Amino acid sequence: MTERKNGNGSNSQNNTRADSRPAAQGNRRSGQRPEGGARSQGPNVPNMNQRHTQGPGPRQGYGQGPAGQGRPPQGGARQPGYGPGAGGPPPRNGRPGYNQGPYGQPYGQGAPRGARRPQEPGRGPARPAGGYRPPAGRPPVQQPPRKKGKKRVMFAVEILALLVLAVGLFVFSKFTKLRHENVGDVVLNENIPTSEADLMKQYTNIVLYGVDSRDGNLTTDAHSDTIMIASINNKTKDVKLVSVYRDTYLDNTNGEYRKATECYYFGGPERSRNMLNKNLDLNIEDFVTVNFNAVVAVVDRLGGIELDITDDEVVYINDYSVENKQVTGVDYENLTQSGLQTVNGIQALAYCRIRYGGGDDFKRTERQRLVLSKIIEKVKNTDPLTLNGIIDDVLPEVATSLSTTEILSLATNAASYNFVDTTGFPFNQTPMTIPSRNDCVVPNNLANNVQQLHQWMFGSEDYTPSATVQEISNKIINETGVQ
Repeated sequence: MTERKNGNGSNSQNNTRADSRPAAQGNRRSGQRPEGGARSQGPNVPNMNQRHTQGPGPRQGYGQGPAGQGRPPQGGARQPGYGPGAGGPPPRNGRPGYNQGPYGQPYGQGAPRGARRPQEPGRGPARPAGGYRPPAGRPPVQQPPRKKGKKRVMFAVEILALLVLAVGLFVFSKFTKLRHENVGDVVLNENIPTSEADLMKQYTNIVLYGVDSRDGNLTTDAHSDTIMIASINNKTKDVKLVSVYRDTYLDNTNGEYRKATECYYFGGPERSRNMLNKNLDLNIEDFVTVNFNAVVAVVDRLGGIELDITDDEVVYINDYSVENKQVTGVDYENLTQSGLQTVNGIQALAYCRIRYGGGDDFKRTERQRLVLSKIIEKVKNTDPLTLNGIIDDVLPEVATSLSTTEILSLATNAASYNFVDTTGFPFNQTPMTIPSRNDCVVPNNLANNVQQLHQWMFGSEDYTPSATVQEISNKIINETGVQ
């Protein structure tokens, strides 16, 4: 016969078992296993395939004895499981289940989240549930905290990027209404002194044209009734405006001497800008052309501007307003009195066009500079909604060589610009009628006037005009006798 070790280490026959143990230990197997019965196991050894029912009741599991084992009921049917050993914890939630381990959970399901294994004799520190247990003698590995701040920063960056994109699309949609023109070839006098050329680079000089275009053409077949140079000090943001009288007798870039305004009609802003560079020793590259209709829209959007109107100007404003209404289709009311008052767009445009009542073109350019400065000062303090309306009204009436980036750069600094002075050019002049040229404004010694202009615009001391300007000046003196 083969011998087998029982649970307590003693030898026994494999087909017999002793019945000499006390009855208090519960029912024991006889030599024959009941039909359908199960082999008994050692104490506190769980059987994963069986369940138990505790305590007295109509359905009993194994009888509980000191060894925690018993005989299944007759019939051989397996009960739901083992009963827990003596003194073990009761089933959780009143439901039968496996013998429960030290974590209070049925075997095979592990510890609940966040629970720790109790300290056992002879073993290292309790291991966190689901975590790594470091080897004995090593400190536990500390997990770095999650970087919630980084997620917040990334979210903020994403929101900022979306806002920038939205603003960019908004600005792009606005500037698509603007007429961008090729800057063309810029003509500069080569013999300008190096020191003066370096000084002029510290300023941004842009020529502004006001045209009376009835058919919407801004750069061709249009007379530049306004020729104004805006000089911006890049460091101080001081702005100066100088009007070049439209009838000034100058070289039209090709050796032909005519009125300055005719250059724009025959060659557009490119030729007119080069005419200014050649006759005045300047370095202008960019231009902005505005139809007079834009003046009406801007002033009306701003709620009007304040002007001090003389008695003579009241009459001329009412007369010009009739034509302005025909061109723009905007209604108006006649002025009834002189003095400081708020005028609307039609009236402000009529004020800019007055050439009579004393002062002729000199006084007219002064009025134009006054209206422009009033508009700019009011725009600087306007609300975004009004500003958006102005942009919608004005941009279709504007042509420029400035890129969108350059316009945005200028607009960013608009609030810091300071209009410090305005003037007209030539400083010294003689009105006269020239055969085939009609009424003209002849500069008294162009070279001397250019010297004054550089001193006024850039603070140049003892500037000596270029040889090109000296040559043009002598030509004018020879033709007109004015010096």
